[in-house]
Amino acid sequence: MDFNLDKDQQMLVDMLRKMGKRENFKQLAVEIDKTGEFPDFLMKKYGELGLLGMTLSPEYGGGGQPNINAILAIEELAKFSPMIAAPIFESNIGPVRVIDAYGTEEQKKAIIPGVCKGEKSVSVCMTEPEAGSDLTSLSTKLVEDGDGYLLNGRKTFITGGGEASHYLVYSRYGDTPDYKGIGAVIVEKSAPGFTFGKQEDFMGLRGMPSCDLIFENVKIPKENIVLRIGEFKKLMTTFDVERCGNAAMCLGTAAGAIEEAKAYAMERKAFGRPICEFQDIQFSIVNMAMKLDAARLLVYRAVTGAGRGFPSMLEAGMAKCFANEMVVEVTDAAMQVFGGYGYSKEFPVERMHRDALAWRVAGGTVQMLRVAMASIMFARRFNQKA
Repeated sequence: MDFNLDKDQQMLVDMLRKMGKRENFKQLAVEIDKTGEFPDFLMKKYGELGLLGMTLSPEYGGGGQPNINAILAIEELAKFSPMIAAPIFESNIGPVRVIDAYGTEEQKKAIIPGVCKGEKSVSVCMTEPEAGSDLTSLSTKLVEDGDGYLLNGRKTFITGGGEASHYLVYSRYGDTPDYKGIGAVIVEKSAPGFTFGKQEDFMGLRGMPSCDLIFENVKIPKENIVLRIGEFKKLMTTFDVERCGNAAMCLGTAAGAIEEAKAYAMERKAFGRPICEFQDIQFSIVNMAMKLDAARLLVYRAVTGAGRGFPSMLEAGMAKCFANEMVVEVTDAAMQVFGGYGYSKEFPVERMHRDALAWRVAGGTVQMLRVAMASIMFARRFNQKA
């Protein structure tokens, strides 16, 4: 097994590292957190560099690159802020991948080129007020109506809500129960009957739009169907690569926190010498580095195991679960290295820790991931409703 980056991958990482310094992404991260506003100018910049849609099909404007390249880019940019890495995430391993993999020719032509240019974006819409971890209990419903469907229901905590141009909405076809009745349709932002709730105000990931989506007799033409009844399994295969992207955000945030802690430990003095000379600080930073490296190996294994296809649920679940818990532990330890300053907004580790806490919930909680992984390991389904 080769753990080395190839020439093109190393050039990608080096280019992003230089861009981060040149564009002063450290300060940009501070401004995003302070204002809660996403820096839209990044979309054009990333589009010109070919970072948007680098994993999507070349015939629609994508780069046709392997998933690992997007993971490397997300990790590098998330060292500054998950918000700065978010466009790479959404355009490469987010819901647009479902359209790239299973959408119709017309859907791909209408959406993917715009995503690659930074002109369009796709938001995934699954969570509901009464259905988050239990995805099979979705109540948002599609009912046949003439030559199409009527969509009714409500989604909550939808990333990109109110800002994305297109929404991939997971819904139930009529009264078909459990997972068998779940499919997905594309809803455009301007569709009549489609409205948005208020923007959420989270403790971390500030600058990432999130709100409720409300569907009231929204007309869905049949050409907007992506996953039909009985195709729920396709959702889970594409969602596993998105979980690897979630884990890559954790890798970047943890790496950024370690860099800050190391630099501070070499500058800060106590008892007449830099605190990096104290064994407790040394052990703390070494432990942080070991946890990060272990998580990185799990993520890289999951995302490269299937080449340009989709990773296995078990490997993706392990990677996300471990990385989600690792980043909380590492950012907390980094705050301890800073002492009282770690709790101050004047230093970045306070923000990094707030951002870190979100990933254990986003994209599937660590508890539900363990349930899913246990089902695979025992080769049986465990009924959580019993």
